[in-house]
Amino acid sequence: MSGTSRDQLARWRACAVMHVDMDMFYVGVELLAAPGLRGRPVIVAASGNRSVVLSASYEARAFGVRSGMPLARARALCPGAVLLEPHRRAYDDYSRRVMAIFAEITDRVEQVSVDEAFLDVSGAVRRLGPPVQIARRLRTRIHGELGLTASVGIGATKTVAKIASTRSKPDGLLLVQPEDTVAFLAELPVSALWGVGDRTAEALAGAGLRTVGELAAAPVPQLVRVVGPAAGHHLHELANGRDPRPVVPVREEKSLGAEETFAEDVSDTRVLRETLLRLSHRTASRLRRQGLRARRVGLKLRYADFTTITRSRTLAQPFTSAHDLLEHGV
Repeated sequence: MSGTSRDQLARWRACAVMHVDMDMFYVGVELLAAPGLRGRPVIVAASGNRSVVLSASYEARAFGVRSGMPLARARALCPGAVLLEPHRRAYDDYSRRVMAIFAEITDRVEQVSVDEAFLDVSGAVRRLGPPVQIARRLRTRIHGELGLTASVGIGATKTVAKIASTRSKPDGLLLVQPEDTVAFLAELPVSALWGVGDRTAEALAGAGLRTVGELAAAPVPQLVRVVGPAAGHHLHELANGRDPRPVVPVREEKSLGAEETFAEDVSDTRVLRETLLRLSHRTASRLRRQGLRARRVGLKLRYADFTTITRSRTLAQPFTSAHDLLEHGV
């Protein structure tokens, strides 16, 4: 931008990592075809009480409904919710369109999932202005062209950008300047940091470390004793606002699949194999339709108590046939 000083450009580039996270993406896509349901509790899941919630509107989340929850539990929490069947091809299409918009802004796009990505816009600020201005235009364009909303976090690092986008939901924007990073992180629970799951959070709480600020102030040797050398050093760095990981553009890897939920428990091997054959044909058809070939095949099995096991293998030669999918998937 003409008239922008070197110092101003340097400041913008020092805080140019964005995390863009689409708001209730699956629900949002479904509501494009059913706008009359906006503002109502909506659950996206395959029909049948054995299925699990793929996504839920914020109105349904207010009742405690969460992604991955058994549908029967979700219905008990929010009996008035409207159930919508998922349309995965539509999700893939809108995901590609969102990522294409990102790619027009910067070539440094690291797609994390179907509905979120990191962007490094440091190379775009001279042309498009400060990161917060880029983010505003980005959100406006996504809404105007696709009818969807996105929350954006901006920071000096991926960790801060990710947390900022979470804190700005729904349909928000939050910028955390480098000088404000440590204070921004300090009051958050340790679970807000990447890599801190329930077990790690419990271990840290046992040592009296419940907030990121307490974690940042703790001596590294103490953290090493609590969570081990690698995690101890890593979490101490993150808690103090240091995260050297760059935004790394990756080659798009497509994943296609099909699944089926039985209304009743099935243990008959013949029925299971017939189902796998049907799912293999469905997946193979999608592969051929999109001009793709598969190298890796996976199988997911969920039991009555919702325990899930997954297995996968990579093959020497790519393939597109249902026969190969079935033979290598079992």
